[in-house]
Amino acid sequence: MPTWKHTHADVYTNAGEARPFRAPGSPQGCFSMEQLMDEMAEKLGLDPLEFRLRNDPNPARQQEWRLGAERIGWARRQAPGSGKGPLKRGLGLGASVWQVGGRGSHAQINIFADGTAELRIGTQDIGTGTRTFAAAIVAEELGLPIAAIRPLIGDSDYPYSGGSGGSTTAPSVAPAVKNTAEKARLQVAELAAPHLGVEAGQVLFAGGRLHGGGKSLSWQEVCSLLGTQVLSASGQWVEGLSSSGVAGCQFAEVEVDTDTGRIQVLRVVAVADCGLVLDRLTTESQINGGVIQGLSYALFEERHLDPVTGTMVNADFENYKIAGALETPQIEVILFDEAERGVIGIGEPPTIPTAAAIANAVYNAIGVRLRQLPMTPDRVLQALGA
Repeated sequence: MPTWKHTHADVYTNAGEARPFRAPGSPQGCFSMEQLMDEMAEKLGLDPLEFRLRNDPNPARQQEWRLGAERIGWARRQAPGSGKGPLKRGLGLGASVWQVGGRGSHAQINIFADGTAELRIGTQDIGTGTRTFAAAIVAEELGLPIAAIRPLIGDSDYPYSGGSGGSTTAPSVAPAVKNTAEKARLQVAELAAPHLGVEAGQVLFAGGRLHGGGKSLSWQEVCSLLGTQVLSASGQWVEGLSSSGVAGCQFAEVEVDTDTGRIQVLRVVAVADCGLVLDRLTTESQINGGVIQGLSYALFEERHLDPVTGTMVNADFENYKIAGALETPQIEVILFDEAERGVIGIGEPPTIPTAAAIANAVYNAIGVRLRQLPMTPDRVLQALGA
């Protein structure tokens, strides 16, 4: 093979500062890398999926590839550009990895004589369901319904927690909340144990009651023993309840109109792992959001700048095109549970492989590659014409 030398240079522009966009830099790199992998597979005479299975030694990732392929119906994939008529369908795939982990967070739980259980932690909820999973962890430890827990977050007067970003919130917050809830549970057990005639370690929490020695007390009865005092427990992030590194793969099915250049994404199957899933519905929602954002990036979003002044000349943000209801495909989310790994973040990884999977599907449909985003109708027609 020939030897290549590449020189990279940064150039200052008047385009404004860069800002995060779910997994900064990774969707762009994945868009290029996954297409190159498909090209290598084609030159070797291999199916793109088989090419990846041969080169990915991780057993979990192998299972994820096979799960996604089965759900999308990969076996029906045809040769690139072989469909008849102007409407051509294609299947494509892409994968992602994202190194995220937890960091030091602190939490506090206060329990009052009226039975109120209050969690305080300085994290923020930017729409990712932090309040819900934090309350759920406390509720599980204390044997209470989630509605019985009052999560208070996002105040600098509360115990320290890092910023919500980088897919680090859940693996930072969850261990701290669990550690604090365990300490609160022990204190409540010590309060109830004499009245149940057992040691504190023998007290069971379930269904809003404390059980032991053939007796039981309601949560309210135990809390009333506090009188005018407040039971307070403080804890922090601990090793072993979270870890780092998530992966996933996505399969896309598209339909391309070769007369108009329009790309319609019909279906996306997204397989993702994030360790221990704290809230399945919230996790699925995160993945759905990541896929839709990745689709917008692939097909619609484009900033137009005046080459002289650097002024953004898109009409306005109202007309800055992103995917709406009519462009959103059927999305099937498959969560690959690995509870033994502890809690890991999932906010950013789902958007990484979407554009790449769509691009590979477009190539499979029309037999021509698009190497620029967004893949707009005019660029499709230009590629076909060239």
